[in-house]
Amino acid sequence: MKAVILAGGLGQRLKPFTQIIPKPLLPLGKSSVLETQILSLKKCGIKDVIIATNYLSDYVRAFLYGKNYYDINISISEENKPLGTCGPLSLLKDVLNSPFLLINGDILTTMDFSVLFDCSKNIKSDIIVGVKEVRAPFEFGQIISDGDYIIDIYEKPELKMEILSGIYLIKPHIIDLIPKDSYYGIDSLIKTMVSKKMKVVKYKITDYWLDIGRIEDYSIAQDAFNEHFDNE
Repeated sequence: MKAVILAGGLGQRLKPFTQIIPKPLLPLGKSSVLETQILSLKKCGIKDVIIATNYLSDYVRAFLYGKNYYDINISISEENKPLGTCGPLSLLKDVLNSPFLLINGDILTTMDFSVLFDCSKNIKSDIIVGVKEVRAPFEFGQIISDGDYIIDIYEKPELKMEILSGIYLIKPHIIDLIPKDSYYGIDSLIKTMVSKKMKVVKYKITDYWLDIGRIEDYSIAQDAFNEHFDNE
């Protein structure tokens, strides 16, 4: 089983940290975001990991040099320009010849990634999209009305929605839909697939999941690492 980690983002919302270090190399305890992801993939049976890099790619290469992750084949794909959350796959068509995992380089999760591979065997799919339900309080009172008359009110209701988790199981033929060496987002790919009536399946993640997109998320990630990953 193969996995691609997207590690080329600028990490704009995590400045000033990411001005001197790429987001996937941010420290977590005695480890880093990237190393934690690699070891989580290994735990789930992933044998080949490709790191897709762009911003500060030399740092990523230097960080991985000489590290022994036991029985994991790690390679680096380097982009000459930003290619978004999907474009990097266009450079890997020759090596991604079986269903593979694609994950964002800024997430932490305890999910067993192998369930996506199992899911792809049991349901017809071109892509399986990991989704996560998030809840957020709405700061205003919501009114329910019947014409001009208010019949009920909910004070600061909680909003629930399913979001893209940054985790995908992709069949290799889908790479043909991605423009070669161009900036292209996973959202654009999914919209294209839906328009073509391809089989886009969702998988709801119930395990711990965190997107390390902002300064406050990085602080949460430190505690999450100690609780969920420090013993791996």
